[in-house]
Amino acid sequence: MTEVSYPPLDAPKAVAEGVWIVDSDHHMAGAHLPVRMTVLRLSDGTLLLHSPTRHTPATQGALEELGPIAHVVAPNTLHWSYMTEWQEHVPNATYWAVPGLRKRRAVVKSGLRLDRDLPDGSDPNWRGALDSILVQGFGISEAGLFHQTSRTLVLTDQVVNVEPETLPAPLSLGAKLVGAAAPHGKSPLYARIAFKLGGAKASAAARRLVDLRPACVIFSHGKWFEANAAEQLRESLSWLT
Repeated sequence: MTEVSYPPLDAPKAVAEGVWIVDSDHHMAGAHLPVRMTVLRLSDGTLLLHSPTRHTPATQGALEELGPIAHVVAPNTLHWSYMTEWQEHVPNATYWAVPGLRKRRAVVKSGLRLDRDLPDGSDPNWRGALDSILVQGFGISEAGLFHQTSRTLVLTDQVVNVEPETLPAPLSLGAKLVGAAAPHGKSPLYARIAFKLGGAKASAAARRLVDLRPACVIFSHGKWFEANAAEQLRESLSWLT
């Protein structure tokens, strides 16, 4: 097993004009998993944090050198737990979530304040810099964000492309079995079933993602699509389109 994530960790790394990633480590069920936050700059110079990873003072400081943090996004029904840390330190930002997340028992119990639901489309608060595409299945939903200037598509778990050699043996085998292993990773089997149950509406939303033909595709786990991104995305979402 090599490095479980993509160092340097907890520090912004430039991807494109107005786009950065912050790779980190997530501890779950006794294992370490690679996880990623994406940072997008809006046209007014403010920042949007997509699927925030663990908060550290150094991470916050490095981001604030890039611009003020104005928006923090929970882009699917699973990636919200670190938002409570960020809300403690950046209380004046607007906190967004996929529709329905605010009603979940664990979210209510956490005390997390969620200000707005992510739209299916754009929002005036984003100054024309972003489009949101909602893909909704059975008990699961995810919003893909498209950063227009850089033509970067930001997903969460709709594509998982973990490199087996970076994981402990049981997780490496699991990633292969559920279809989430690089270089042909896709959403894990349980998520594919749930999204499939979304029927024609979910399929149409997935086709909208593919039709964007993004220059790069960033997601929360594993090796993101940098070269030939549009074709890799088409292949990864072919099960739903």
